[in-house]
Amino acid sequence: MQGETQLEQGLTMQARLTIDLNAICDNWRALDALSGSAVETAAVIKADAYGLGAGKVGPALVNAGVSTFFVAQAEEGVALRAAIGNSPRIFNFSGYMKGDDQAVKEYGIIPVLNSAEQVRAYRGARCGIQLDSGMNRLGMELPEFASVALDIAAKRPELVMSHLACADEPYHPMNAAQLLAFTTMTAAMPATPKALSATGGILLGSPYHFDMTRPGIGLYGGAPFSDARPVVTLDLPVIQTRDLLAGEAVGYGASWVATRPSRIATVSSGYADGILRAAKGINLYAGETPCPVVGRISMDLITVDVTDLPEIPPHLTLLNTLQTVDTLATAAGTIGYEILTSLGSRYKRVYIGES
Repeated sequence: MQGETQLEQGLTMQARLTIDLNAICDNWRALDALSGSAVETAAVIKADAYGLGAGKVGPALVNAGVSTFFVAQAEEGVALRAAIGNSPRIFNFSGYMKGDDQAVKEYGIIPVLNSAEQVRAYRGARCGIQLDSGMNRLGMELPEFASVALDIAAKRPELVMSHLACADEPYHPMNAAQLLAFTTMTAAMPATPKALSATGGILLGSPYHFDMTRPGIGLYGGAPFSDARPVVTLDLPVIQTRDLLAGEAVGYGASWVATRPSRIATVSSGYADGILRAAKGINLYAGETPCPVVGRISMDLITVDVTDLPEIPPHLTLLNTLQTVDTLATAAGTIGYEILTSLGSRYKRVYIGES
């Protein structure tokens, strides 16, 4: 049956993603406290601060006390440098790649050298070193590391690091194995600051902390940091509502059929905006009242059963304290990282706590 639109109310059709910078900084402070007073707590701000805007998140974290950042690509470091100024260090996980000279020389991006080839090719003044302690992704294994030990010593790296593969599983045997491997490999570098742990490693305890920790997902409200403050709220505007009779279907494939007279709200957003089509059993919220998503999530639209609401609000909320990025991730069979980094460019981003 034909429904009503929100046009007459003059409401915006743009979905709104609210990002709480205060919560990000509080999460960093909490993780910093867990890392111990002698340990520097850096911040991983790659992928545009996990999709939330490095240009806003970076300065907020600097004001909170962060002096070292990590990015995944040199170009990310250049963009971050423009936002946070010249004082903080910015390490690049990808190391030294062809075309990175300008980033290194003009913007002070510090490559974390990952291979003997990178070690031999790099002529810059500052660097870090990445070792492979068992993840088999980036970094040098022991024989390769030993083959360039003198070259590395001559470069006086500011950091030697590795990365845990299973830190979100506290009892996984890989954690202890990688800790032993990293400790053994770095024994010949007693004066070089060391870093092994991201968010999950911080939670494993002080043996994993070394001289620096580098939290990422925990800053942005994601697991495995269960004490994190939620960072994002996502409000989706209601475009139209319509009344259905029992037996009428909704959406592609007619996959949902009303079993009672129902009122359906169509909201603006879909899988083009990072709301994964695979998500099952999720709700949108009117305040604290859950309204189930019905039918398939499509590219730009989601249909929601609002039959039990006394009145239809101008927007419904997908992400809040009741349904977090990790809740949504579980419903889609993925992880919170993918939800955050998939949030699209069509949202109006609103920042809380921006100075």
